[in-house]
Amino acid sequence: MKQRLKWAFFVLALVLLPFITDFALGKTWVRILDFALLYAMLALGLNIVVGFAGLLDLGYIAFFAVGAYLYALLASPHFGFHLPFWLLLPMGAFAAGIFGMLLGAPTLRLRGDYLAIVTLGFGEIIRIFLNNLDAPYNITGGPQGLDLIDPIKIGDFSLNHPLGHAVFNYYFLFLILAAAVAFVSIRLQHSRIGRAWVAIREDEIAAEAMGINTRNVKLLAFAMGASFGGLSGGLFAGFEGFVSPESFNLNESIMILCMVVLGGMGHVRGVIFGAILLSVLPEALRYVGPLEESLFGRVIVDAASLRMLLFGLALILVMLLRPAGLWPSGTRRRELAAHGETARHENTNVYDASR
Repeated sequence: MKQRLKWAFFVLALVLLPFITDFALGKTWVRILDFALLYAMLALGLNIVVGFAGLLDLGYIAFFAVGAYLYALLASPHFGFHLPFWLLLPMGAFAAGIFGMLLGAPTLRLRGDYLAIVTLGFGEIIRIFLNNLDAPYNITGGPQGLDLIDPIKIGDFSLNHPLGHAVFNYYFLFLILAAAVAFVSIRLQHSRIGRAWVAIREDEIAAEAMGINTRNVKLLAFAMGASFGGLSGGLFAGFEGFVSPESFNLNESIMILCMVVLGGMGHVRGVIFGAILLSVLPEALRYVGPLEESLFGRVIVDAASLRMLLFGLALILVMLLRPAGLWPSGTRRRELAAHGETARHENTNVYDASR
């Protein structure tokens, strides 16, 4: 009974959150909440690759771009197609999953830094293609991007209307889809496939020796994670009504990776918390400039520079004080404790031997 009451209170809080935010801070912050939910879906997708399977992916934003551009090309005047969003979202997820497998296939034997470099290169290749496929035939719009993208419609109801309530409409759609993605992630984590991913993360050689088909399981991790990115990309295109290559750069990939690491790799609730925190924190630090002016009568340090400095300092402190993340899983916490204990014993043995 208590558990049901807690869930009821939690759901009620999520439903009331945009209205309370609008009353206290304005619709700009409701829009930030919308982006926080989008980033939560992206972070959950990357968590499958990095948190569950232990495969470092620095080009994850490419799958976000695939979903966004597929939606933009097939729901805009650019090619004259105006397909419905309920068809475009699964198409974007499927297309991104195919790209995920294409990325995963040549990287199956790579680990660590080598895998990170290859995935980083893949993300940059996708961005450069999007930036240059405007000649000799204009496919992606090049650096100018694509605009006039159809808003998401449910039946005859457009989420962009009424105009003043669009951010609320998108909030509830994103909330439902983020909850669905979180549910799928939890079910995957506790499934046979999820346990295979964890086994590969811990020791790939031992996992293969125990009969796990590491090739197929790793490809599945890339495909599943990428499909969540493609789904989020389609939602982003419909929400913004405009896409361009600048939205899919390396900084975005690193930011999503920070959300996973900061929240707690492999822990669904921790990853969601990290995504929301890193979506809201940089925006909250924009108020540092006005605060300086009110305290000192002038801006001593540029607000943008100080904002990123404080943001980076916060990340460093968290990694030093909470290396497992702000909300790690119990398994991850025990792993780090065991590694720390092993390292202390090794250091003690080396010291004793030197004496």
